[in-house]
Amino acid sequence: MALIDSHAHLTFSELADSLPAVLERSCAAGVDGWITVGTDAQNNSRAIEVAQENENVWATVGFHPHYAKDVSDRDLEIMQEQLTNSKVVAAGELGLDYHYDFSPREVQQRIFRMQLDITSNLRKPVIIHSREAFDDTLVILDEYKNKLDKIVIHCFGGDAAQAKFVVEKGFYVSFTGVVTFKNAQSARDAAAAVPLDKLMVETDCPYMSPAPMRKQKINEPALMIHTAEKLAEIHGVSLQEFCEITEKTTRDFFEL
Repeated sequence: MALIDSHAHLTFSELADSLPAVLERSCAAGVDGWITVGTDAQNNSRAIEVAQENENVWATVGFHPHYAKDVSDRDLEIMQEQLTNSKVVAAGELGLDYHYDFSPREVQQRIFRMQLDITSNLRKPVIIHSREAFDDTLVILDEYKNKLDKIVIHCFGGDAAQAKFVVEKGFYVSFTGVVTFKNAQSARDAAAAVPLDKLMVETDCPYMSPAPMRKQKINEPALMIHTAEKLAEIHGVSLQEFCEITEKTTRDFFEL
């Protein structure tokens, strides 16, 4: 049994300071591949370094909408260069976040489009962050529907109808430990609406430890097995079958 954590933040201080032990525990739990996701200029560069230093770690580069107001033209030029690195498998995470509005919405939208321009020119997969911005996210993605080959909406927070809608558009959907939370029936219904060949599993660590590990405040890839077990249960398949299908889905999406 093997799984790939399709969205981790191994460069964040909560994990980076003990990364060898984090990866060792992950392998022992059956999670032996990791996509470490960039969020800003510093984390983009560090994600590439971590991927180059560790086997079965791959990187993505992008600018999270929280930091859109700080992104310069030079930052985007560097991102374009980084996307050609052999260990960089996607652009992301990028998109819109209307929950906190740390950057003005019009700035988020502009930087989102600029990153999609770069990504579409290079035909790279893209990891989308969308929080309380479903409609605007889809409007912008529709502008690139003939330019982007592979799109995944990570940490999916929509309902079952929205999940069906994005799958019909050909998008992939990734779920976190939220599906294990007692009060998260909407997330479980959304997961049930996504075919296994369009579904990926992630930690989004160091955040959102799954049940029954909620008291462990720092999430890590080893804990993703609990999320996988719940998703397998939702889809009525064995954990072994779930792992085989989703690992293939993840490898195919990122071309690992």
